[in-house]
Amino acid sequence: MRNQSNGIVRGPITGVGLGLLGVACFSFSLPATALALDGFDPWLVGVGRAAGAGLLAIVYLLAARAPRPDPGQWRRLALVSLGVVFGFPVCTTLALVTSTSAHGAVVVALLPAMTAVFAVLRGGERPPPAFWGASLTGLAAVLGFLLAGGGIGGGLHAADLLLIGAVLLAALGYAEGGALARDLGGARTISWALVLSLPVTVPVAGLSLALHPPQAPSAAAAFGLGYVTVISMFLGFFAWYAGLAAGGVARVGQVQLGQPVLTLGWSALLLGEEVNGLTATAAALVLVCVLLTQRTRAARPQLVSEARLSARS
Repeated sequence: MRNQSNGIVRGPITGVGLGLLGVACFSFSLPATALALDGFDPWLVGVGRAAGAGLLAIVYLLAARAPRPDPGQWRRLALVSLGVVFGFPVCTTLALVTSTSAHGAVVVALLPAMTAVFAVLRGGERPPPAFWGASLTGLAAVLGFLLAGGGIGGGLHAADLLLIGAVLLAALGYAEGGALARDLGGARTISWALVLSLPVTVPVAGLSLALHPPQAPSAAAAFGLGYVTVISMFLGFFAWYAGLAAGGVARVGQVQLGQPVLTLGWSALLLGEEVNGLTATAAALVLVCVLLTQRTRAARPQLVSEARLSARS
């Protein structure tokens, strides 16, 4: 049953704006994870963030008096949890133990395209050819920039496989969560997914603390862990899932094409990554492609159904 009081405002402009806010929040996730790893165990950073965010989610759900999801929604929330509560955070954290934030941005550039694919497979969205053309052009610009000097090392490493797994799982979680947010709302979707995951995240975080207690972590490491817990794992999804629900998963998901460039910018400010003229040029190309994707319409499932009914009548 569709929840009419979920607070979603329909419309592509609203969806794009909320999506951009979510991307701004997520663009700092990899650098913040790298900071946190300088003082905390990888499993605490990867899973503990979800445990902390899950406690915040309980407070939010109680304050909002949110009704419990129905059985079908719980099953879909399990997919959301698999993708964004466990898959992406754990895989990226383990990858960054031996890789860099800039290198991670290379593979994460694939996320918008993979999100669109899962939107088609699971959500029934059918973007027009122009949409795919602009999206693929933006993706090529990001990958071309990184291949031309963005930090890719030679050969395929274990960290690369973890990052690819992170992208695939996150794309599934984004597509499923964006579709589910049409019923539950963005804030409730991520909150219920976090609560559903607590029976796993809390014991794993506790075990990590017991086996590898922090040894006087720096203020930067504490900030990084706090950021990925409160922003990356919780508040950022409020805007992101609401944007995907309002503007369409495949369409709004493409604003994430700008995230790798933003991530490199944060990495330059905090981690000493070099930013040169190539970075500025790539950023401009990506932003143009993102704008082009927003000029095309992506039919949401209910619009496709209405069109089919009109054709039959």
